[in-house]
Amino acid sequence: MKILKKILKIIGWLVLALLAGAILLFIYFNIPVRKENKKAQLGVTFSSRYASDLGMNWKQAYLAVLDDLNVRRIRIPVYWDLVEKTKGQYDFSDVDWQLAEARKRKADIILVVGQKVPRWPECDIPKWDQHNNQARKEDLLKFIDVTLNRYKNEPEIKNWQIENEPFLKFGICPKPDAKLLDSELALARRIDPSRKIIVTDSGELSLWVKAAKRADIFGTTMYRTIYKNGFGFFTYPIGPRFFRFKYGLIKLLAGQDRAIVIELQAEPWISGWTVSKPLKEQFASMNVKKLKANVKYAREVGFPSIYLWGVEWWYWLKTERNHPELWNAAKKMFADQRVE
Repeated sequence: MKILKKILKIIGWLVLALLAGAILLFIYFNIPVRKENKKAQLGVTFSSRYASDLGMNWKQAYLAVLDDLNVRRIRIPVYWDLVEKTKGQYDFSDVDWQLAEARKRKADIILVVGQKVPRWPECDIPKWDQHNNQARKEDLLKFIDVTLNRYKNEPEIKNWQIENEPFLKFGICPKPDAKLLDSELALARRIDPSRKIIVTDSGELSLWVKAAKRADIFGTTMYRTIYKNGFGFFTYPIGPRFFRFKYGLIKLLAGQDRAIVIELQAEPWISGWTVSKPLKEQFASMNVKKLKANVKYAREVGFPSIYLWGVEWWYWLKTERNHPELWNAAKKMFADQRVE
């Protein structure tokens, strides 16, 4: 009986110590940051698929990003199921066009390649390759081989990103596969040893270590306000020091000291399809005030690059709903950046 009481006492003290540690960390995460990295370079992710899903001419939207917003850092996904609709037959014309337009304007591109790339359903595996796991893995490596060899001499491509949040269980995807990812990365480095490779992970839902130790540059997502079914809108109660703390972890545990914000929330996170809800609900989780606050937050984290997520939605608001406010606010941000 005495031994049991002793064990319970030890467990109680351990629980109290863990609770105290969690409280101290929470306090630390929310200590205000006085200095922000105003030199952090802004970019965007642009998805031709998402722009089309919003009912827009995606080429017009892309040119507006380049010529009206004057964005010069763009992350572009290569959608496997759109490029290789039939096994062994490749149509890169849409990607070629995006890269050519970027090249004309001396824009820098991050090209995302893999089976899991930005935008829903996250994984874009061709229908013909969804029934045999081993065949899919072999075909994926072939697709990466063909894509990187096609574009490795294009000067506008500054980095490859291999897969998108490969360790996050999200989307309509096969389960995370570290061995497959390692094969993809080894292949990419063999084809093009000259460029740094970005590997990404969830900002709020991961410790980053598995992704960071595989990356030349680590990319984190950063979502401030989300929607949870049965709960409603939820803003993460964490300050920029939360990300600084995790950056310290990957420096210590993964030897990784190069990190960027690969996705900063700049569009709504709501229940269901974004534009199917009334504008009032869309603006509840993203508006001009929140956009500016999110960019300020990301700059307080201190990473050198910040890629905004939602440029297609801004353009949809501007052209389809006569609400140019977010587009114009972002335009000023990019203009101010050039002045700085």
